[in-house]
Amino acid sequence: MLKVSRVFLMAGAMLFVSGCLLGPNYQRPEQPLPEQFTEIEGWKHAEPAELADKGQWWQLYQDELLTDMLHTLDASNQNLAAAEAAWREAQAALGSTRSELYPQLSAQGSSTRSAQGRDEITKSSTRSAQGRDEITKNKNVQLGLSWQLDLWGQVRRQVEAGQARADASAADWAALRLSLQAQLVQNYIQLRTLDEQIRIVQRNLDAYARVLKITENRYQSGMVTKADTSQALTQLRSTEAQLLDLNSQRRRLQHSIALLLGQPATGFQLSAQAGLPAMPVLPENIPSSLLERRPDIAAAERRVMAANAEIGVAKTAYFPSFSLNASGGYRSEQWSGLLNTPNRFWSIGPQFDLRLFDAGARRARSQQALASYDQQVAKYRQTTLEAIVEVEDALVQLLSLQDEYRVQAQASAAAQEALQLIENQYQAGMVDFLAVSSAQTTALNAERTLLDLQARQLTASVQLMSALGGGWHQEITE
Repeated sequence: MLKVSRVFLMAGAMLFVSGCLLGPNYQRPEQPLPEQFTEIEGWKHAEPAELADKGQWWQLYQDELLTDMLHTLDASNQNLAAAEAAWREAQAALGSTRSELYPQLSAQGSSTRSAQGRDEITKSSTRSAQGRDEITKNKNVQLGLSWQLDLWGQVRRQVEAGQARADASAADWAALRLSLQAQLVQNYIQLRTLDEQIRIVQRNLDAYARVLKITENRYQSGMVTKADTSQALTQLRSTEAQLLDLNSQRRRLQHSIALLLGQPATGFQLSAQAGLPAMPVLPENIPSSLLERRPDIAAAERRVMAANAEIGVAKTAYFPSFSLNASGGYRSEQWSGLLNTPNRFWSIGPQFDLRLFDAGARRARSQQALASYDQQVAKYRQTTLEAIVEVEDALVQLLSLQDEYRVQAQASAAAQEALQLIENQYQAGMVDFLAVSSAQTTALNAERTLLDLQARQLTASVQLMSALGGGWHQEITE
């Protein structure tokens, strides 16, 4: 009993010492956010804080079909399903690592027969010894307890690293979700833009067909030459070719959207819609702390934490490991009477292990952990810098496109007015068809350019929302 008491006393002392935790405690690497961005007035710096749920940022586009498709993406996209499974895998790995903090209990039972050769001399003669096997039977049941004491915090640091990796996996999942959502919204905007382009081209085709009819009548009357009818027909057929190309682009976009929604491209159809989604209003000021909720930045920062914890794991290799092992049970040659007191056995005691020489292996692992930490810090800072660039670029594009759109709207209106005047002059015989053809081409190109600028504005707004981690919260505009 005295020996057992000493064992438990030693175990208690080890548990007291186990409060030690080697390695540096984690501190977020310094990466100051800009106090203001150069591309927008009123940008204000906000202190890091927990932000409210950013919600469904795509609802700013006021399109029910788009909202329905984004819900389908969440439920059916296979890349998202794989990312969710990767997160569950990381969570399970964390649970496995955390279990090493606790004792391990095992049970064992066996029934064995063994034999060993021996020499036996018969009593009735003096013949040489004859070899025979001595058979031994053994029945055994026992319980075993083992506990690797985490004196220096190796397992706790591994748990810390595992938790950080699980958080990084969750952030990767969120980053992929945001990326796929932005991709779907942009594809949808392109699809709606193509619908409008097809509508414009079709409307112009009808006008070109009417002009061709007028030109043919004037040719029959001898008022124009054959060249005028050839030019009118050329313009009509060229525009028909543009329409065929637009329809081909639309079908390919449908296929891309089907893939994002986790559906077969075969048979997938989206009906044409009139107009484009609503343009979100850019707020006058946006807190720079929105960058902190970007999932890719969060993932990079969690990987820094994991690398920091691995430094502590590497440092524990320089210190001895202690474990407490205990076992007990019954052993007998027969099952009957196995649980009787004479068949009982037990053992208990601590175990000490210290590596005295490893030819620099532990030092190399420590250096590797430090280098990995520095690598993750650099990646985290680079990710933050790239996020700032993405916001700046999106703002530049969005603000410049607003000015371009305003100027192009004036140009398109002027082109439509010029076309109407020249068509009237042509019907009055004051100009030839070349002037009409030129005016028609100019008006069509101006209208399509105006539509393209509108679509590019919408796309730039999606890129800005993605760069900010998923739109801007309503409270920041109040």
